[in-house]
Amino acid sequence: MRAVPLYVTLGSLVLSAALTTAPATARDGGPGTASASAEERGTAVAAARAAAAGIAFGACPEEEQLPDSLMCGTVSVPLDYARPDGRTIELTVSRSPATGGAAGRQGSFVYNPGGPGASSITFPLMGEMSEWKEVAAAYDMVGYAPRGVGDSAPLSCQDPAAFAKSPTDSPAHPTAAYKERRIAEARAYARGCERNAGEALRHYTSLNNARDLEVLRAALGDEQLTFMGASYGTYLGSLYATLFPSRVRRMVLDSAVDPDPEKIWYRSNLDQSLAFESRWEDFRRWVAQHDDVYRLGTTPEAVQRHYDAVRTELAAEPAGGTVGPGQFHAAFLQAAYYDDYWAMRATALSEYVRGNPEPVITQMSPRAVTAKGDENARAVYTAVECNDAPWPQEWEVWDRDHTDLARIAPFQTWDNAFTNLPCAFWPAPRQRPLDVSTEWGELPPVLILAAERDAATPYQGALELQRRLRGAALVTERGAGTHGVGGFGNACVDEHMRRYLLTGAVPVGDAECAPRAEPNPVSLD
Repeated sequence: MRAVPLYVTLGSLVLSAALTTAPATARDGGPGTASASAEERGTAVAAARAAAAGIAFGACPEEEQLPDSLMCGTVSVPLDYARPDGRTIELTVSRSPATGGAAGRQGSFVYNPGGPGASSITFPLMGEMSEWKEVAAAYDMVGYAPRGVGDSAPLSCQDPAAFAKSPTDSPAHPTAAYKERRIAEARAYARGCERNAGEALRHYTSLNNARDLEVLRAALGDEQLTFMGASYGTYLGSLYATLFPSRVRRMVLDSAVDPDPEKIWYRSNLDQSLAFESRWEDFRRWVAQHDDVYRLGTTPEAVQRHYDAVRTELAAEPAGGTVGPGQFHAAFLQAAYYDDYWAMRATALSEYVRGNPEPVITQMSPRAVTAKGDENARAVYTAVECNDAPWPQEWEVWDRDHTDLARIAPFQTWDNAFTNLPCAFWPAPRQRPLDVSTEWGELPPVLILAAERDAATPYQGALELQRRLRGAALVTERGAGTHGVGGFGNACVDEHMRRYLLTGAVPVGDAECAPRAEPNPVSLD
């Protein structure tokens, strides 16, 4: 599953066998302490070098097709922080200077959009939007491609054409034969990652991403980091805050991953699959409320019947020869992430039911132009999550846990399982997740943003993150479920974020905001 996996308690659903783990890396000690790890010492060396070298910003790579207002450069980081004098990789960085002039400039504002596997190279362009103009006046807006992503020592595990092959199937309750096929594919995918990356594979981790962020801070010339992370970016931010608390200036964590080490990452994905069932019902309820437009029935159950019927038809005859159940379901998963997709997906379903497959074909056919980037993002996602933590290595554990969960949450459970299944056969050592936590006074106030019905990062994760980062303030968008809260049009949330980034002020006590308006249906007439 993309855009970061995770969270809510599954109650009676438990693992039926112990997780197996390879040797883990130690937690970094505090700066300058006797317990400081080799990785921490390597980070200090790399950061000092980066501070001396800076970043030579110039024109961005042509393939990015970015406007001239955006400048790009690179920062060198060790592949292995325990060996800072060994192999290095170059991370691509983008920047738009603060528009308000030198007098009001507050430094750099670095953004990570999540994944793992996503790039924020285009983020500085957000400064042109009304929600971000005041922030862009005060800060240099900075984006970057994390290690393995885009031009930053790109990782690949599979030929992009094979990755994008369609149509594909996506059964809610797979047969034994289908499971065997997906097991074989997962084994082959893990071998492909090992074959293409070699010894470097083990170094694609969240902890190294956090260390890279510290080197980037130094290269930008900032004594402290002002950072915003969304989705997986919140986990990255929480690791940075734990490893380098004195280096945090301001930090916005939007749509929080539950950082509990016991959740990272197998249980997180189970929790996420459970949460998606409720969010899928939110979408079906909305479609049913607009039966006068979509004519798919007046109950969520009626909408589901149409959805299931189309999924079955596409298994027999893919739309346009390219859209099978896999492509169809992935498109509706986007609607479970983002309300902005509701009207267009409902229109596509409604039109198909009435004999017009064109909206389904137009919206859901794979695009060859994105295949390379999509495969790269999946490779980095897989490598980071598989390396970060122990995973069950027995298929029987996966089968038992996901079969149980699919009885009550069939929408996304098995697709999520098969996406992550290469981690059962992963060739690189697994780490033990860092125990995220800071004490009172270690950090300046951190601002956490969360939507109450977000399925990609369920709300419990925000509560757990707030508990672990002492003094953090939480802004909740009640009754909403779109993944990603800050800077996307909820005036209440945006005002809290704007005030915090400009002044450092957080709400006294936790704050609540009314939900953004649900989408308006698009008439088919």
